Amino acid sequence: MNPLQAHLAALAAAIGPFGQAADRLERWGRHLASVLGDGGRLLVCGNGGSAAQAQHLAAELTGRLREERIPLSAIALCADSSAVTAIANDYGYEEVFARQVLAHGRSGDVLIAMSTSGRSPNVLAAVTAARGAGLHTWALTGPRPSPLAELCDEAVRCPGDGPVVQELHLVAAHVICEHVDAELRQHRLVAS
Repeated sequence: MNPLQAHLAALAAAIGPFGQAADRLERWGRHLASVLGDGGRLLVCGNGGSAAQAQHLAAELTGRLREERIPLSAIALCADSSAVTAIANDYGYEEVFARQVLAHGRSGDVLIAMSTSGRSPNVLAAVTAARGAGLHTWALTGPRPSPLAELCDEAVRCPGDGPVVQELHLVAAHVICEHVDAELRQHRLVAS
């Protein structure tokens, strides 16, 4: 089997079980629409490929997924290289997201933490800071038990190995945005 066939087979094996996340992703999207529609904020964090997924999710909300709508406040905490490097230099890499959560997050806002392993110390520190500040905390992680899933209010554990998990995180991000838009459309914040 060539690498493409092997990868597609692994993805196909994970897609069916991932369908069990549908209700949770809908609930997250509806809740997020309420928070963002009322002027709240989404913070998203992750490392490496998860950082890219965090930026992608934030971009879909500040821009748009499909339809015209109001811009929504979503910040990928990995995207500000000056903040990340300054905090890492002064406080250590474990604090790069936690300090930004404390700077940008307000009670009632949402933090989505992405990690395939669910063990990244800086992501765990961000969730701890968010919980202390009154944010809702959600995890997108892999299939194995992880400290991240246990620490967050709710988690979606995506089946598969590292690359497949990250691809399902992107699917989850798009589905969340679809539900955000559907909810906002009902409140006429999306062009019809």
